[in-house]
Amino acid sequence: MGFSNNLLRRVGPIAIRAIGIQRNYNSSPLKKLLCSSTTTSSSSSFHLKNFFSSGAALSKKPTISDHTLIQVIESEIKCSEESDDYNRVDKPPPAFPFEIEDNLGQRTLILKREYNGESIKVVVYMPSLITGDMDDDDDDDDEYEKANQSSIPLIVTVSKKKGPSLEFGVTAFADEVIIDSMSVKESIVSEDELPYEGPDFTSLDENLQKAFTKYLELRGIKPSTTNFLHEYMINKDSREFLYWLKNLKNFVEK
Repeated sequence: MGFSNNLLRRVGPIAIRAIGIQRNYNSSPLKKLLCSSTTTSSSSSFHLKNFFSSGAALSKKPTISDHTLIQVIESEIKCSEESDDYNRVDKPPPAFPFEIEDNLGQRTLILKREYNGESIKVVVYMPSLITGDMDDDDDDDDEYEKANQSSIPLIVTVSKKKGPSLEFGVTAFADEVIIDSMSVKESIVSEDELPYEGPDFTSLDENLQKAFTKYLELRGIKPSTTNFLHEYMINKDSREFLYWLKNLKNFVEK
């Protein structure tokens, strides 16, 4: 959003004026008061102490530039609260198989479920909404089409009670789930060890790649699931931005 640019345009002149105020300190009433309190008498010390303790010189209230900054942040908060993404209700589809763990302040979403004695965990990241830079005359039409589609990255871990687990790196498009990587993770690995986790997934036999795609589909990683997650993460991004703005405002106000 244009928050940072608006912030610089509106706060920058205030900051410059604040520097000017600092430079004019030599002619300020504060310096005159401090200079007139050079006597060592107890009464002068008492008056000087009262001056600072009363808050006349040091105030905890926000400065003029802080007020301007707060106003800009409040304006952005209002716009965010009125946006459609923030007000949209995220309801999983009827057959959604996962339990959702969504912690405010986190960039990822966690999904968990049990399937035939397996524990399945999915880490969902913010969707990629940037289109590709490929030329229209690219020879591979499928690759060009995918590069210009929005997608959502996932890390899927399938574990059993004992032994290693399988970890998949997945990119989910609107109509297709593509496995980018697959590795075998040992439950206990020494820091000095560099275990072999498997070959590059795309180098596997095509039938084996398709079989693992079906393997994940049976465990809930399919377009009907990932399309909902795509919309959910767009809404989450709006909520996280609003939460960040409110934390920012609270910091400036203190």
